[in-house]
Amino acid sequence: MTEKKAVVEAAQREEAMNKRGFPAGSLHERFEFRNIFPEEGKQAAEIENICFPPNEACSERMICERAAKVSELFFTAVDKSTGKIAGFLNGIATDEQSFRDEFFKDAGLHNPKGRNVMLLGLDVLPQYRGQGLAREIMHQYLHRERENGRYMLVLTCLEEKVQMYQKMGFDDQGISNSTWGGEQWHEMSHMLDGRQ
Repeated sequence: MTEKKAVVEAAQREEAMNKRGFPAGSLHERFEFRNIFPEEGKQAAEIENICFPPNEACSERMICERAAKVSELFFTAVDKSTGKIAGFLNGIATDEQSFRDEFFKDAGLHNPKGRNVMLLGLDVLPQYRGQGLAREIMHQYLHRERENGRYMLVLTCLEEKVQMYQKMGFDDQGISNSTWGGEQWHEMSHMLDGRQ
């Protein structure tokens, strides 16, 4: 990406934030956006347990394994005032196109050259919600993976989250084969090749 294009996109993000009532640059002033450090896996697992009920939350082992083995697809927003993670989005790359529960359990399924990313969790601590942080984490993740040459991102969500992800550019593909946590999930995808 050219420097000029990056500046234009940053300005567009700030304008969008202003329209939603957030001060210009506020998220980037308050948060550092970066990949997770492997030693932050336990902190991320604690956030996962706050953000998801026990039947849906990934275990500490799963989260720590992803933080260690797939840190390049484990993107965090760190509160600059505390140095602690406020939210994150993580996934694994694959050439597969449909979501399966094994992606949650086995970070060894990660294929660094995979064309697609299976998103395994968007977590934002309650005190940071309603500020546009989840949307910004997703926006940066999508942009970065487009630049990395990925083709598609896939996630699963419950019925009540479908509209939120549609606003982030995802298309609802209907009921997923995933039965993670004994729930019925929608599978949603976002094409990164310009066909949204």
